[in-house]
Amino acid sequence: MKIRNIAPAEIEKESFAIITRELGDRVLDPEKAPIIKRVIHTTADFEYVDNLYFSPNVVEIAKDAIRGGATIVTDTQMAYSGISKKTAEKFGCKTVCFMSDPDVAAEAKEKGVTRARVSMDKASRLGENVIFAIGNAPTSLLRLRELIDEGYTPKLIIGVPVGFVNVIPSKELIIESNVPCIVARGRKGGSNVAACIVNAILYAMDEKRGE
Repeated sequence: MKIRNIAPAEIEKESFAIITRELGDRVLDPEKAPIIKRVIHTTADFEYVDNLYFSPNVVEIAKDAIRGGATIVTDTQMAYSGISKKTAEKFGCKTVCFMSDPDVAAEAKEKGVTRARVSMDKASRLGENVIFAIGNAPTSLLRLRELIDEGYTPKLIIGVPVGFVNVIPSKELIIESNVPCIVARGRKGGSNVAACIVNAILYAMDEKRGE
């Protein structure tokens, strides 16, 4: 097999060109296409074309939240690290992850619950101008649904935890909540997927600003 020498700057560009070719005649919604293609680029998994659920008008809702300086909350340090803070900060957005906070660990131990659950409680105290990017813990989504049922309404939930236990029902509960959401139905997902969805939205907005 022949190895090609490609400049680093061209690798991503060519990868997206390959994705577009392999999609063939499949026509994607223009608002959703950058997100779907970036998830495929991150995972090399074309099944995301069909298993990514977008609630009505969610991309524009997400962009409005970002323009309004929403706080982006992740459920893992991996997702936190993967989000482009430089791009988020251009729109006045802060990115946080509370999972490793000492107060979260102490409260979780005291109550006998997961840190994911407690970190969602802490995040909800930031107010409703929040975007949740959940890629690992279905417990986070389950707690968010409880908070929603209690009256909390975040701007957006990206629900893409990966795994087997409570993963599918937790995602469906978010879809059924009527809160704007982007969800990877089924077992697939991950912190990298959560981060790349946030980045796809940020990059599209940043490109638009530069035009």
